[in-house]
Amino acid sequence: MLDSIVFEQNGVPSASIVTHVFTVTGKAMAKTWGVPDLKFLVMPHPIANLTPEQMDQRAAEIAPQVVELLLQGQQAA
Repeated sequence: MLDSIVFEQNGVPSASIVTHVFTVTGKAMAKTWGVPDLKFLVMPHPIANLTPEQMDQRAAEIAPQVVELLLQGQQAA
């Protein structure tokens, strides 16, 4: 999250991904660092026990959202 915050503050598009149990933490971190409207992506938890194939599937499922966030940036719609 912090990398995305710093990148965005410096005009570099970014896309952070957290698992759903870290949504509140991600929002709090963004607010604390002065970007309360920072957009980030959320995927199901947990991921630590996934096989490489299952993780590849999760990555493939979220990849279009990553591209969309990078292309639209953090500008308010």
